[in-house]
Amino acid sequence: MATQESVAHEARLRAQNIGGIDETTVELESGITVLAGRNATNRTSLLQAFMAALGGSSASLKADAEEGYAELELDDQTYTRTLRRAGNSVVTDGEPYLDDPELADLYAFLLESNPARRAVTTEDDLREIILRPVDTDEIEREISRLTDEKNEISNELDRLDSLKNDLPSLEQQRTDLEGKIEDKRDELEAVKAAIEEAEANADTQQEGQDELEEKLSELRERRSTLEDVRFDLETERESLSALREERDDLEAEQEDLPPLDSLDREEVDAEIDRLQRQSQSIDGVISQLQSIVQFNEEMLEGSHPEIRQLLADDDTESTDQAITDQLVDEGAETVRCWTCGSQVQRSEIEATIDRLREHQETKLSERDDLESQIESLRSERREIDQTRQRHERVDRRLDSVTDEIEQRETRLDDLTDRREELESEIDDLETEAAELEAETDDDTEDGDEESLLELNRRANELEFSLGRLERDLETTTDDIEDIESTLEDEDQLEQRRDEIRDELEELRTRIDRIEREAVESFNEHMDAVLEVLEYENIDRIWIERVGKTVREGRRKVEQTAFDLHIVRSTADGSTYEDTIDHLSESEREVTGLIFGLAGYLVHEVYEEVPFMLLDSLEALDSNRIAALVEYFESHTDFLVVALLPEDATALDDEYDRVTEI
Repeated sequence: MATQESVAHEARLRAQNIGGIDETTVELESGITVLAGRNATNRTSLLQAFMAALGGSSASLKADAEEGYAELELDDQTYTRTLRRAGNSVVTDGEPYLDDPELADLYAFLLESNPARRAVTTEDDLREIILRPVDTDEIEREISRLTDEKNEISNELDRLDSLKNDLPSLEQQRTDLEGKIEDKRDELEAVKAAIEEAEANADTQQEGQDELEEKLSELRERRSTLEDVRFDLETERESLSALREERDDLEAEQEDLPPLDSLDREEVDAEIDRLQRQSQSIDGVISQLQSIVQFNEEMLEGSHPEIRQLLADDDTESTDQAITDQLVDEGAETVRCWTCGSQVQRSEIEATIDRLREHQETKLSERDDLESQIESLRSERREIDQTRQRHERVDRRLDSVTDEIEQRETRLDDLTDRREELESEIDDLETEAAELEAETDDDTEDGDEESLLELNRRANELEFSLGRLERDLETTTDDIEDIESTLEDEDQLEQRRDEIRDELEELRTRIDRIEREAVESFNEHMDAVLEVLEYENIDRIWIERVGKTVREGRRKVEQTAFDLHIVRSTADGSTYEDTIDHLSESEREVTGLIFGLAGYLVHEVYEEVPFMLLDSLEALDSNRIAALVEYFESHTDFLVVALLPEDATALDDEYDRVTEI
């Protein structure tokens, strides 16, 4: 993994009423800035001020203040964040460096409570920490949408291929129809000429001739109507067949859907409500613990002058000593307890605060588990809603198709009755026309010639046949034109399908790529840091991606997990795999920090914010702290780290130092 090119910057931070800070101004240049000092000297508060100005979500307002602010000047730009007390909560405003602090909170602000850093210590889900900024649900929805679009395009292209194959036969069919139409027209013209000749030679009474013509005209009209009815019958049968096929498909889809009585949304809602109430209850505990921890830390830092004044014992303490020094003396072993006023060991208070922090971490882990369960239930609820919607859609369409089938079946019966009625009327008209023709042909000398009725009948049939051929030609021509017009979109559809394939490939591999790069980054940097820090019996600490089956709602799905491996060696050179529980505090802290760095690099947080913040490195010895800080320096423009004075001495003197806040 390549390191990031450091760019020269200058920054100035002003802060007021942040954490335990009354007011301060700090100037720094790009590179390492060391906040050197004992505990309770506002080093963490200054880091909080940096986080506030950068847009982070962890800054706190000084306990005895109503308002506070942090202002950061960076490259001729000024970024501000204000904090204001509103009842029992603190609201923020202003224009900080980041609009969305999620990436920085997870991977750049690596303080003791940082989730990525804590994940190793508390054995949290490492994969979830790495993928937390990635909206996997949105990716899945986009994959589903693009897959549907690709399938539609593929179906359309398959249809175009089929149409393309049909085109030669349609063109041949058009040519054949044009030839048949020409032959029918010639034949019809010949019959019409014979009719004119027969009418001219007919030696019959005009009245009888007129009656015959009227009867023949009525016969032609009935035949035309019969042809229309037959055409309507054919159309109805085709539509009815398509509707019945659709009904079968809908009934099959209906059977495949889970029964509605198995989709108990109310039970899922009730479970979500229960878990949310439990999560809110834990949030309250976490908030109380945070307030208690913050208050005690601020008291150790010397905040709350009113309380200090109340606890000051003028009778027993020297008046020459400042009140703050009476209560908090960085070099003293004891401090005055702000709950009972007695002298207690400073280490006891710090140990109590540590226990509170550990309990807070436990509660945070419980809340994370609850949130994971809630999200799984929400996914299950979405599936229930989608299934219900499919039920409703299928039921509505099935009802509509069933009604339409009934209507068309009724229409088919009516058309069948109408066809039979017309066929009967035509038979009667043909009989009547034949009798009239016989009467008018009694005096005809040439009995071998075709009768006028037969000629009219032939002409009528030819006209019907010609009309059908012309309609078929029109339909075939329209089909050809539609195919040729549709084929014009083929290239565009293929191009869009290729684009969708690329998009799907990117989406499907995005999560895999992030996981793979995170593991590679962690393993690479862990190997490098272990070599630099020279832990004696640790050969390697590495993450392996493994597959496992997890439950999402009512389904079981395959998912990857991150398994952390620790390989140690014995004095005789043999190796064995150890567990996280057996890591020393120093080893755990280093592992958590490298995991945070892996997330920082994989998500390219250096493109979002030029700062990385570190504190609580006391578990490491001074030389290892110096080596680790120098290793981190190459990956960010500004590295601000809080250290004890004795640890700070191990770093190069050329690094900026802030000793008074």
